[in-house]
Amino acid sequence: MRVVQPREKEGETPMKHEVVPRDEWLKARKALLKEEKEFTRLRDEMTRRIRALPWVRLDKTYWFDGPRGRESLGDLFGGCSQLLVYHFMLGPDWDEGCKSCSFWADNFQGIPIHLAHRDVSFVVISRAPFEKIEEFRKRMGWSFKWVSSFGSDFNFDFNVSFTPEEIEAGKANFNYRLTSEVSDEMPGVSVFFKDGEAIFHTYSTFGRGIDMLNGAYHYLDLVPKGRDEGDLEYTMEWLRHHDRYEAG
Repeated sequence: MRVVQPREKEGETPMKHEVVPRDEWLKARKALLKEEKEFTRLRDEMTRRIRALPWVRLDKTYWFDGPRGRESLGDLFGGCSQLLVYHFMLGPDWDEGCKSCSFWADNFQGIPIHLAHRDVSFVVISRAPFEKIEEFRKRMGWSFKWVSSFGSDFNFDFNVSFTPEEIEAGKANFNYRLTSEVSDEMPGVSVFFKDGEAIFHTYSTFGRGIDMLNGAYHYLDLVPKGRDEGDLEYTMEWLRHHDRYEAG
């Protein structure tokens, strides 16, 4: 066995890793594969349990402003029976969208057409006025549907927007607990089902629960350095809007 040390960059600790012949690597890889398959089976069971959760019938009508004008929550289904909503952090007085939500949104391009062929409508919702949303969407070059819940209780009812009073009192209900460790807007995903005129809330997830929706992060999980965020002040300190990275 020998230890390989990649060329050290300024301020970087060299990686030390075991290097073995191909047959030893293959043995270790097959052993790990057994655990990976078990992890996949556990994930399948968890998603089954997610789909088996009881539902809540909505008793309020929500309205949104979007590219088609004024639309209700029911309209956002677009003929599908299932609706996926990404709660994007862009408040009424924000100058631009959250850079982390933008990282997630870069992974959304191209998927709505595929979801539609499995009876799923995909919509992004923020509390900023629609004009502000459109300006930022065009800047980022995104084509998915994005509507405004400005003036609606939607974001507050689904626990992704909070008043200053709630935050100060530690009564912001985020990720199923009361906390003060939030901003006025937070990210999440909510799922709805429509049966005739009845609309049901079936699932919402926040925090690390939305990890699975970021394909770029999952690719990073496969490379030797992983997400490489351990030494940062906070995990996504490195992140920029995709039009704000320095060349190279």
